[in-house]
Amino acid sequence: MQLAPLHVLYEDNHLLAVVKPAGLPTMGVAADRPSLLSVAKDYIKRRYHKPGNVYLGAMSRLDAPVSGVVLFARTSKAASRLTEQFRARSVDKIYWAVVSGEPPAEEACVDWIVKDERHRRMHLSASGAAGAQEARLSYRRLKRLGRHWALEISLETGRKHQIRLQLAERGCPILGDLKYGSRDQFSSGIALHARRLTFAHPVQGAAVELTAPLPKAWRGFDLPSAQDP
Repeated sequence: MQLAPLHVLYEDNHLLAVVKPAGLPTMGVAADRPSLLSVAKDYIKRRYHKPGNVYLGAMSRLDAPVSGVVLFARTSKAASRLTEQFRARSVDKIYWAVVSGEPPAEEACVDWIVKDERHRRMHLSASGAAGAQEARLSYRRLKRLGRHWALEISLETGRKHQIRLQLAERGCPILGDLKYGSRDQFSSGIALHARRLTFAHPVQGAAVELTAPLPKAWRGFDLPSAQDP
């Protein structure tokens, strides 16, 4: 994919927050493939004329087809303190999704999920199954979009493919998410966007709220604040 310039939401000596476009992996790919982490490191290296390796710790990660805010720590001290916030579930993680079907107006979803390494996906499981992890989220409906619905999701845990699996298992797959049963196309990745991240600054202690503007692929939905810059 052709990479656009890095969209920086927040930057100081301790943190870097950026908007990940759909289709770009956050990290964990071969060295000859671009990732958000490698692009962000290159940005820091060039902006601050840093020799050698650049430290960036990924505090949040998004699946490749998902867009939205991703937070990096620029120091190990910031990374350690933010990791504790995520572990304590004191970070507020809000996603927007467009799904097929008609979900209940509001719902708290609690499941146990396991990895299927062979098929590179997740499945629901019993709580006592080997490798099972608890997955928690809640959502509310934002707007009806014909035979689709826009949802706002509050993510309590951060399991792999969690939102995608939990909504699909309730008969409401995310648009474009063929892996989890969607029959609808979406023009850029899937219709899942990490909209907002709120946390305490790891050094200053003040609340930091980061909102990622919606990608162009979402503009036709005419959602609240859909005309973000």
